[in-house]
Amino acid sequence: MKNLNYLNNYRVKLFGEIGDEYNGAFFLLIDDIETFVIAAKTDEWEHVSVSHKNVTPSWDTMCKIKDMFFEDNETVMQLHPPKEDYINIHEHCLHMWRPVKDKIKMPPDFMV
Repeated sequence: MKNLNYLNNYRVKLFGEIGDEYNGAFFLLIDDIETFVIAAKTDEWEHVSVSHKNVTPSWDTMCKIKDMFFEDNETVMQLHPPKEDYINIHEHCLHMWRPVKDKIKMPPDFMV
């Protein structure tokens, strides 16, 4: 995950906290759509949630957020868990995840 201090002008308080270089909440304008992003880094995971008020973020929006929050050489993933494990708190929110200690296994290059 990138150092997010370069986005300080877009930071907003979340639960009374402003965040730090790897954690925080941001209001961004992506393709003229207000986009709310929460970034978090723990010892195990880097996580970014992306939401719009009335529409689910597009693939292009997710790609732009990925470029803003992660390094070019970092692989991140969106997950589709089993239905029994699925939790939907916000109808228009998508998530990106990256394990800190493990490398995400990739399919063969010609399939990506």
